[in-house]
Amino acid sequence: MQSAKDKKMIKTANTSILKADLKKIFGYDEFRGDQEKVIHNILAGKNTFVIMPTGAGKSLCYQLPAIISGGTTIVISPLIALMKNQVDQMVALGVNAKFLNSTLTKSEIKKVKQEVISGEVKLLYVAPESLIKQDNIDFLNEANIAFVAIDEVHCISEWGHDFRPEYRRIRTIVSQIGEMPIMALTATATPKVQLDVMKNLNMEGANLFKSSFNRPNLQYEVKPKQQAKKILIKFVKEQNGKSGIIYCLSRKKVQEIAELLKVNGVNAAPYHAGMESHQRIANQDGFLNEEIDVIVATIAFGMGIDKPDVRFVIHYDAPKSIEGYYQETGRAGRDGLEGICLMLYSYNDVLKLEKFNKDKPVTERENSKLLLEEIAYYAESSVCRRTQLLHYFGEEYDQDNCGMCDNCQRPKEQFEGAEYLKTIINAVLNTQERFEINHIVNFVLGKKNQHIKSYGHDQLPGFGTGAEEQDFFWKAVLRQALFNELLLKDIDTPGIFKVTLKGKEYLKKSYSIKLSRDHEYQTGGEEEEIEKSKPSLQSYDTTLFNLLKGLRKTVAKQKSLPPYVIFQEPALEEMATFYPSTMENLRMIIGVGESKARKFGKPFLDLINQYLSDNDIMTASDVLIKSSGAKSRNKISIINQIDKKYDLEDIASSLGITYESLITEIENICESGTRLNLNYYLDQLLDDERQDDIIDYFLVSESGELSEAIIDLEEEYSEDEVRLMRIKFMSEYAH
Repeated sequence: MQSAKDKKMIKTANTSILKADLKKIFGYDEFRGDQEKVIHNILAGKNTFVIMPTGAGKSLCYQLPAIISGGTTIVISPLIALMKNQVDQMVALGVNAKFLNSTLTKSEIKKVKQEVISGEVKLLYVAPESLIKQDNIDFLNEANIAFVAIDEVHCISEWGHDFRPEYRRIRTIVSQIGEMPIMALTATATPKVQLDVMKNLNMEGANLFKSSFNRPNLQYEVKPKQQAKKILIKFVKEQNGKSGIIYCLSRKKVQEIAELLKVNGVNAAPYHAGMESHQRIANQDGFLNEEIDVIVATIAFGMGIDKPDVRFVIHYDAPKSIEGYYQETGRAGRDGLEGICLMLYSYNDVLKLEKFNKDKPVTERENSKLLLEEIAYYAESSVCRRTQLLHYFGEEYDQDNCGMCDNCQRPKEQFEGAEYLKTIINAVLNTQERFEINHIVNFVLGKKNQHIKSYGHDQLPGFGTGAEEQDFFWKAVLRQALFNELLLKDIDTPGIFKVTLKGKEYLKKSYSIKLSRDHEYQTGGEEEEIEKSKPSLQSYDTTLFNLLKGLRKTVAKQKSLPPYVIFQEPALEEMATFYPSTMENLRMIIGVGESKARKFGKPFLDLINQYLSDNDIMTASDVLIKSSGAKSRNKISIINQIDKKYDLEDIASSLGITYESLITEIENICESGTRLNLNYYLDQLLDDERQDDIIDYFLVSESGELSEAIIDLEEEYSEDEVRLMRIKFMSEYAH
C-alpha cells in the first residue's frame, strides 16, 4: 500500500489561475457563491462539507480541483444514471472521466482500472456498492488518489429523507485506501442530518460551506386538489412543449396520468421501478434527449438526472417530507432560468401516507408523522412559501414578499376563526374522539349518511351546526385547529383526531385566531379565472433561439449526447442576444469556453451568420461582446426589449435595476451612437403638442445640455419627461 504522502497529489492554485481554468474549461467568467472558497479548501488538503442547493453549481466544486490536481479523484455517487450524465459532460469538455459500476463488462472494467492506475483518468465515478468490493479496494490502493468526493451525502444519515445503509460503510472503505481529504456534498440537509453525516464520516473538524437554500428563480404554488386532472392538463398544455416532471405516489397513478396526458396531446411517458428495464431507460433517455417533453414518475426519478432545462415540476400527490419536496422541486430551473413548482394538495393524501406507515416501529412512525405534518402546514399556510422552506433548513428570509409564490402574489383571505374552531372541537368531543376527518365534517354539515346514523350521531348536539359552509371549508378549519395545537392526531390509530388540553381550554375561554380561506380555482369555460403572473420579458431573439435549439438537438443526436451537454439554454439565449459571428466571440458566451467552442461551435456559427444574412441584421455584438460582463449584456438586453416595446418599468424589473438606473443606461446607449425608438412609451406620457414643444427647445438650444434643459423646462415638464424626450431628440436628429 502506498503511503498517504505518495498518494496525495493535490496542488494548490491561486485565484487568477483558478479563474483562467474556469473560463478555459467550463466557459464561465466568475465563480458562483462559495465555489471558489470550497475549491481552495480542498486544494489545501482539508476536509470539506458542502451544502449547496440544486442548480447552484455543486458538481463544479469537485470537478475543477480534480481536473487541475495530479492523480485521480474518486466521486462516490448513488445513481448510475447520474454517473453516465456527468461523465458525458466531462468528456464533452475534453476531460478524461470514467465510471465504475455494474453496467460495465469485465473487459471494460479492466480497461478503466488500467487507465486509472496509469494516471490518465481525472475523475472516477463509483457507486457505493462497487466501492465496497475488495478487488476494487485493492485496485484503488495502486492508484494515485487526490481526494474523495461523496455526492448526495445525506444518504448516510438515518434522519435524512433518502437513507441508504451502504453509505454508512464509506468512511471505513476510504480509510483502507489511504489518508486523503474528503469532500462531502448534498443539496439538502437539516442541522440534525449535518451532525449525523459529519460524525459518521469522522470529519467533525471539516470546514462547512453552506450556501443559501433560496432558489430565487423558482416559483412555488399550491392548488387544492379539486378537478385535479383538468388543472393538470390545462397547466401542462400552457407550457407548450417545455420539459417537465410530474410526481405521483404510486406506479398505478403514474401510468394513469401518463396515459391521460398522451390522450390529450401531450408528449409524455411514465417512469417507475415496476416497468421493464429497457422501457424505463428508453423513456429516461427520451426525456434527456428532448424526444419526450414530460415524464410522469414516482419520486425515484430525477435524483440521477442532471438535466438543467426542466421548466416545471408538479406534485400530483403530496410529497412525504419538506426535504423530499425541496429536492424534487429543485430539479426545475437548474440552469438559472425560471422554473414553476406546482403542488396539487389534498389532506387525504397525507392521511393515505400516514396509513402506509401504520406497521412501522413507533419511533419511525412518529418521525414520519411529524414530517407529514410539516407538509400539511406548508401546503395550507398563508405564509410566503419561500419563507417556510428556508426556515425549515435553518435559514431566515428577510423579505416581506418574495413575489414568486402564490401566497405572496395572491394572499389568501383571512377571517376570524374562533367560532368555527369551537364548532369543530365540539364535533370531535361529541363523537367521542374516535373518528377521522370525513366523519367529523359530515357530522358538522348534518349529512345523514349510513355511517352517521349507525352511530346515532345525527341525534347528538352539534349535528348540522355548520351546514351553511361546504365540506372543504370545514376540512380546512379542522386542519388549522391541528396547526394551532387545539387538536392532535392519534399516533396509534392514524387519521383519528383527539382534543388537546389547549383545545379544551379554548372552549372555556376562546381568543381571536385568524384562519385562511383556500383560493377557489375555476377550471373550465369562459368564466375561468386567469391568474396573473409576472410578465415574461424575453430580451433575446426568440426566432434565432428556437433555430439554435433545433440545431442543438440535431448535433446531440449525431454525437449520441443529451442536448444540454452541447450547450445549455442560457448559452443559447446569449447567442440569440449577442449574435456571435466568429469563434472568438462564441468563446465569450457564458457557459461555452474553448473546448465546447472548438468541439461544437462551427454549425452554430454557420447558422447565426446565415440568419444575420437572411434577415439583414446589423449587430454590434463583435464590439460589445468583448467587454464581457453584466453591463454589456444589459445594453443588448435593453435595446432588444425597447425594440419589442416593453414598458420601461418592466425592463428595469427584468434586469433587477431601478427605473432611474435604466434611464441612465438608455442615455449612455444613445450617446454611444445607437438609435432608440421610445415613441411607444412617450406617447403614453405626452401628447404630440407637448412632445413638439420639447423637441423645439432642443432644436434652438445652444448647448443641448440636459442639466440646462431640466432647469429651463421645470415649470412645464418633469425631469423624467425631459430626459426621455432628449433621448428621442438625439435618436432622431443626431444619429
